[in-house]
Amino acid sequence: MPQNGAIDFAAFFCENRILFRLGRGFPVFKKVLKRILVSIPVLVGVVLLIFIMLRIVPGDPVTTMMGEHVNPVVIEKIKKEMGLEQPLYIQFFKYVANALKGDFGTSYRLNRNVTQIILDAFPNTVKLSLLAALVAWIIGIVAGIVAAIRQNRLLDRMFMGCALMGVSMPVFMTALVLQYVFAFRLKWFPVSGFDSFRAMILPAIVLGWNSAGSIARMTRSNLVEVMQDDYIRTARAKGLREHGVILGHALKNAMLPVVTMMALQISSMLSGAVLTESVFGVPGIGRLAVNAIETRDMPLLQGTVIFTTVLIIAGNLVADLLYNVLDPRIREGA
Repeated sequence: MPQNGAIDFAAFFCENRILFRLGRGFPVFKKVLKRILVSIPVLVGVVLLIFIMLRIVPGDPVTTMMGEHVNPVVIEKIKKEMGLEQPLYIQFFKYVANALKGDFGTSYRLNRNVTQIILDAFPNTVKLSLLAALVAWIIGIVAGIVAAIRQNRLLDRMFMGCALMGVSMPVFMTALVLQYVFAFRLKWFPVSGFDSFRAMILPAIVLGWNSAGSIARMTRSNLVEVMQDDYIRTARAKGLREHGVILGHALKNAMLPVVTMMALQISSMLSGAVLTESVFGVPGIGRLAVNAIETRDMPLLQGTVIFTTVLIIAGNLVADLLYNVLDPRIREGA
């Protein structure tokens, strides 16, 4: 009996421990589900907006694809094969139904499945974005910490001036300047291409420069604010060294909003590398979108816009989850 009782008690304890964990985690899952449900109308609205805009813009995509001197009978036949003669609402519902299956149609210009084209280009955008994020995080966090420690001194003014320039300077201007100086004049990096690690460095710096400025400014402001709290003075009174106070106490709390920004920046880099990829000839999603605009390739442009919208929504969701993990107060109130 005691043995059976012990086994029953152990089973009861394990079962309730699992339920307790699930009960604690349920608010987070509820929040995730709520964010996903809220994101669905946003995604549908983006699909509808891009669908209507591409069809009210003057010009005929079939004529653009085939050329101006094609027989009108041939053009009408191709339109019928593509379903472009049907009412817009029928075209829209058919497109949404196929998109839910992962089919974004066939590219007018490349005559290939749009989903496959995006999946082929996506790894290059991921490589560029992750390398740019690494550049932004290292430069931004280090510059923000040094500026906070050397508040109102030369290093602080110099780093914050560079951060302000990074935030204010347009991406295409940064790309052209760095491309001219380091690629054309100094010959340190290739002018364009994405076939080697050396060729990735300059585009990554260009794409990460703006984010590095934002991270540096937020890291500095948060760290300066946290350094005025009572527990920091207590840590100093205990005899801890200054670098131990900063790294062990102040930085942990100051980095909470910064981590959220960093998570959001990854999704924005994945979806916003259009100018960088165009200037440096990177075969990524941004370059696909530019080419689709130039050739009025509606399926390809719709696919890239929807794909990047999903990335932004996913980035916001990941940022919320990270904030819940890093800050127990938010997790408890979720």
